[in-house]
Amino acid sequence: MESTLVWAITVAGIIGLFVFDFVVVVAKPHVPSFKESALWSVFYIALALVFGVSMYWWNLPHKGTEFLAGFITEKSLSVDNLFVFLVILGRFAVPPRFRQRVLLIGIAIALVLRGIFIAVGAAALATFSWVFYIFGAFLLYTAVMVAREGGAEEGEAEYKENALVRWARRLMPVTDGYREGHFTVREAGRRMATPMLLVVLAIGGTDVLFALDSIPAIFGLTQDPYIVFTANAFALLGLRQLFFLVDGLLSRLIYLSYGLAVVLGFIGVKLVLEALAQNSLPFINGGEPVHVPHIETWVSLVVIAVVIGVAALASVIASNRTGRTLHGPEESGDDAGVAEGSERTEREG
Repeated sequence: MESTLVWAITVAGIIGLFVFDFVVVVAKPHVPSFKESALWSVFYIALALVFGVSMYWWNLPHKGTEFLAGFITEKSLSVDNLFVFLVILGRFAVPPRFRQRVLLIGIAIALVLRGIFIAVGAAALATFSWVFYIFGAFLLYTAVMVAREGGAEEGEAEYKENALVRWARRLMPVTDGYREGHFTVREAGRRMATPMLLVVLAIGGTDVLFALDSIPAIFGLTQDPYIVFTANAFALLGLRQLFFLVDGLLSRLIYLSYGLAVVLGFIGVKLVLEALAQNSLPFINGGEPVHVPHIETWVSLVVIAVVIGVAALASVIASNRTGRTLHGPEESGDDAGVAEGSERTEREG
């Protein structure tokens, strides 16, 4: 499963899918229809399921179960991340026909960043078993934060410019429009950035925070770097199409945060139990392993699927009955935000 040849074929296949997706987007920038988004979303999800099921065919049922549990978890976290993407795209008033390109570049950045995090995480876990304690504690903390955000009275997500965006604003003046989707242009004898560059930097910087949640979560289900990487890659594949498919439904997933909080909390507990079972810290049980219950991977798969499914179903039912939604920024606010940013850049320049 983890031979160099298998890794090479897998990475080449995933890169090929991303390149194909990028070529299609660049060749014809457009707003995808619901039918187009639905077909591609089904294709990528089916591709992931076939990949997972194929492991059973190769007589690796345990790996197949780990992959499916990891894929469902990562896909659910990715859907939750779409809320933030939606806020960023609105904050920078990205024209609809350029949104596909921005999302795809952001997803490609996310895959690279997660690959780095996976390599570091795998090396740390292989060397120091106590890292499980850190991952578990972090996921439990994240679960509490996600649950609090889901219960907040204010439904709007806020966006604050990250260091990359602030650095870009200081480095170059910013144009007042997207200039046909270019990242930089030369005008009035000087090089200028466009909002397209800023929004890509914004999404790329946000992806770092996303990786901090998703990587510990998947390591709580499997310690196989190959499964961790493929589960993340397949979760990111098709995310662009999924964005346009569920764009109108995102605001109705009012209980998704609670579902994700339960899943992250469950995996956090599982990681702590794994840490206790492999304990080597001298101040815990005299440095000896602790006999604790072991949660099988298939149990994790069932719990994750049921929790996310119930959260999504309850969200739709409650939204239909009460009309409650998670509200995003108003269009006028988006335009004002971009104008404010451009004016501030001109003053700084």
